[in-house]
Amino acid sequence: MADSSFDIVSEIDRQEADNALNQARKEISQRYDFRGTETDVAWSGEQILITANTEDRATAALDVLQSKMIKRGISLKSLDSGEPFESGKQTKIVTSLKEGIAQDVAKKIGKIIRDEGPKGVKSQIQGDEVRVSSKSRDDLQSVIALLKGKEDDLDVALQFQNYR
Repeated sequence: MADSSFDIVSEIDRQEADNALNQARKEISQRYDFRGTETDVAWSGEQILITANTEDRATAALDVLQSKMIKRGISLKSLDSGEPFESGKQTKIVTSLKEGIAQDVAKKIGKIIRDEGPKGVKSQIQGDEVRVSSKSRDDLQSVIALLKGKEDDLDVALQFQNYR
């Protein structure tokens, strides 16, 4: 019998991120507490740029964006928000989207699978993803459950794909 496998990845659905950004922009334009503050949320290349006339408004706009991302199913672990900084008369916050599993996190995942997972389960680091394989599909299911339980320690949003 051939080995069964699945891939552990960290990806963001760009369309959902764009929808969340548009919803945040719409809410900011309609909310009373943002009236006349020149607050905006927009794409700046691959990053999201939040601009406002005060630091408090910029952080409030970031909170609105984060709530919309959560509603769209995007983990906040995928957002890397910088500190607010002054730029002329405006305060800006640059937020980038994190995709892919870093090498050190992939090694940590492999170590968790080796130490706490079922025997006979193998993991391989392939670029920015990890492939897990085993002869038993039940073992793969237990590895998925194990990693979902440890996701808080890993500081990365995990998805499990190509289960076969």
